[in-house]
Amino acid sequence: MAAATTYAVLVELLKARQLKELREKFEELNVVDIADFIERLAGEDIVIAFRALHKDTAAEVFSYLSYDMQEQIVKSITDQEIANIINELFVDDAADFLEEMPAGVVKRVLKNASPDTRALINQFLQYPPDSAGSIMTAEFVGLKKTMTVRDAFARIRRDAVDRETIYTCYVMDENRHLEGIITVRELFVAPEDTLIGDIMDTKIISATTTDDQEHVARLFAKYDLLSLPVVDQENRLVGIVTVDDVVQVITQEATEDFQLMAATSPTERPYLRTSVWELARHRIIWLAVLMLSATVTGVVLQRYEEAFLAIPLLVSFIPMLTDTGGNAGSQSATLIIRGMAVDEIRPNDFFKVLWKEFRISLVVGASLGALNFVRIYLIHPGEPILSLTVSVSLMAVVVVAKTVGGILPMLAKVLKADPAIMASPVITTIVDAVGLLVYFKIVEAILL
Repeated sequence: MAAATTYAVLVELLKARQLKELREKFEELNVVDIADFIERLAGEDIVIAFRALHKDTAAEVFSYLSYDMQEQIVKSITDQEIANIINELFVDDAADFLEEMPAGVVKRVLKNASPDTRALINQFLQYPPDSAGSIMTAEFVGLKKTMTVRDAFARIRRDAVDRETIYTCYVMDENRHLEGIITVRELFVAPEDTLIGDIMDTKIISATTTDDQEHVARLFAKYDLLSLPVVDQENRLVGIVTVDDVVQVITQEATEDFQLMAATSPTERPYLRTSVWELARHRIIWLAVLMLSATVTGVVLQRYEEAFLAIPLLVSFIPMLTDTGGNAGSQSATLIIRGMAVDEIRPNDFFKVLWKEFRISLVVGASLGALNFVRIYLIHPGEPILSLTVSVSLMAVVVVAKTVGGILPMLAKVLKADPAIMASPVITTIVDAVGLLVYFKIVEAILL
């Protein structure tokens, strides 16, 4: 059944309040598609559709809903329904949900959670935001190295229902110190009487609870992981991060970088669910900063007003110089920011990047300068010195822009700021002022 047809059928059943048929249709769909359907609803239809779900499916669908939708549902359902949801959710999903909720909602949810669930959620909420501890789950399969393969399968069968993943199992001692890992595939091919300690992998890739989530994502990419153990400072296993959590991290970090590169304050709320005033507030802050910083450009223009009066034609080349400089700087900044995001470039590569961007800028600047010389000379055939001046200025501006664009994101990283801040708008503002200064200095040296 096509997606549009399915949606129309679900809406028709919901409007007719044929909830039994609606539940049957829901059982034919993936939980993600059900969540997408509920996200499109409004008013009381949201809660009615959610209540039509089977109890075993409701918690999983709930974990895929936006925070706004989750809050609306929690405020509209009974305490018993809240208890069913929160006790069925994986602990990391429950903690993520509660982190975004108002205090009143958090209090009501925790009141209805089981004591064990409440204790685990409270533990997760104590980890720093955007850390490995805040995105991990405590539902994993733990084994002992003294177990046989037969014992391991018995443990997996016993615990599998409540675990987020069983593909990789973790071997711990009596004090929960992580000693090794083993996959179900390795267990399948080993004789049943083999000891886990003889076949487990002791070369463990792990993260600590305080590691940044971006570091965790890089480990997944580097080592092609499906899950990653998270240990405390004493190497005790406290949880695991699974690949679905990392996909969310990558999406979140990429969204944040895009927002910063567009000169707007980051927000996790969906665009269509964010008010006009909130969107305006997030944008106006950066625009005001950039507007005020552009005052420097005005000061430079005032400082060289005499040059305009002497040769009015000079003014016509300013847009070309500033636009080219801004674009050149943005090219370099974007590539460096991307390289740092995937850990290809690190702060200790500063001088390598500086030298490389300088050489690139010389090639690009010389090429654009030569092209520009021909263009200006054809338009103004009697002004070879003017053509040379503007072309040399263009080359200098490109060299400055690409060099600045390459090193500013790295400086931001050293200063513990997000490199994405140093993207197009900031680079353009800086290059405009510096480029004009370079332009008029060259004009002074050659023409005046």
